[in-house]
Amino acid sequence: MFLNFNTKRTWIAGLLMSVLFCSCASYNSRMTAYYNNIENKQYDKAMHSLNKNSFIQRDRNRLLYYFEKGKLYHLMQNFDSSNLYLNLADNFIETQRKTAGDVMKANLINPMMQTYLGEDIERFMMHYYKGLNYLHLNKTEDAVVEARRITLAENAQGDKFNNKTNRYSKDAFALNLQGMIYEASGDINNAFIAYRNAADVYLQANNNYYGVPLPEQLKQDVLRTAQQMGFGDEQQRYEKLFKTSLQKDTADGGYLILFVERGFAPVKKERNFFITQNSNGLSGFFYLDETGNQINVPFDYGYYNTINRNDASLQTFRSLRVAIPYYEVRYTNNASINVTVNDRSYTSETAQNINDASVDILKERMLTEIANAIARQLVKKLTEKAAEKTAEEVAKNNSKEKDEQKKKENAKNAGEITGLIVNLINTATEKADTRNWQSLPAYIQYVRIPLHKGENTITIQGRTKTRTITVNGNGGLQFMNRAVW
Repeated sequence: MFLNFNTKRTWIAGLLMSVLFCSCASYNSRMTAYYNNIENKQYDKAMHSLNKNSFIQRDRNRLLYYFEKGKLYHLMQNFDSSNLYLNLADNFIETQRKTAGDVMKANLINPMMQTYLGEDIERFMMHYYKGLNYLHLNKTEDAVVEARRITLAENAQGDKFNNKTNRYSKDAFALNLQGMIYEASGDINNAFIAYRNAADVYLQANNNYYGVPLPEQLKQDVLRTAQQMGFGDEQQRYEKLFKTSLQKDTADGGYLILFVERGFAPVKKERNFFITQNSNGLSGFFYLDETGNQINVPFDYGYYNTINRNDASLQTFRSLRVAIPYYEVRYTNNASINVTVNDRSYTSETAQNINDASVDILKERMLTEIANAIARQLVKKLTEKAAEKTAEEVAKNNSKEKDEQKKKENAKNAGEITGLIVNLINTATEKADTRNWQSLPAYIQYVRIPLHKGENTITIQGRTKTRTITVNGNGGLQFMNRAVW
């Protein structure tokens, strides 16, 4: 016995909602144990959790496995092992390309099924950790090679967006870090160029680049290295642009650059847009927000039917769900850190804001995300209509019913049932790509600290905790990073 039209529609809607809420597992939910262990600084447990997690070790998620393994070993201060995995990640990015199979999986199933190639900002953060690892290992020459790779990454990023100022075509933090590495190696000329390039990114963005104001320390680094190279005209030009002058200081023991990493990067989640049917046709285009509220979204029906010249038009839709990624920020404390050494106090400045950068960069490509999601639905609707027609023809050809009218009705019902099943499968498999490198910090702050020769006791005052570290002033530029959450 077949359901009548209205009953069938109600049944379809109920099944679709059940499928939706049973198929919303995100990348973060599959990695919860691992991230909880990291947050609790239980690194051995985190390593065990990572090693036994088959999901992240699948070929399509291999880059994230390398990222997380590299970051975890860095937190454990096993810098050689950290760079082993980060170099694997670097090579993966260099050699892996999106294949025809990836495109097919993304269109027929969802983008979570294709090979993850990393967010743009994650690639720059990989260079940050690799560079620090080499510096911690006193492998300055290798750190300089990493600094040069930052230039290659910057050039590729600039080419990707034609160096547009309204797109993430550069990373000011990576250029700033590049200057520090060159300076540590004694290459003041390249240090000046990198510092200047970083400052120019901020200046072109009205002194605020993805949530980071132009750091006062960076201004001083540009001016100091310009003076060291004898670039008097450049020093004067930037003093006017910065509205400040070079501040003299002396440090017979060299300097320590302390990076303070705060919190965790935002979690990528999915937001669902729906098209449903009622007795009058389409009831509209809307999505449910995190609290379950229904929010209507403008949708160009005419354009959709124009680009979709086949039987899978809007009028034939039982339902449509489009999943779009968005970032949920989970750590907002970016209070500066006070540092005291040799009876002098210093305050950290923000160097990288991954919270703002992640959210804004995703917004910049949102039209592309929506276009890809709609294209994915077009492909899925074609498979649904093809399955429905095939099932109808098979039922008609194999039917022993002599009454032609009943034969047609039975065949049509068989086709509709088959189409419904494919529709349910398409709906269940519709997901946004919610993968991202979530153990990255939400913010990175930094402070440059003058040292005396010999032992220096440095006190780091956070909001609730005070830490003390000892650094031996050796006359050079040293680096240290600390995670706070």
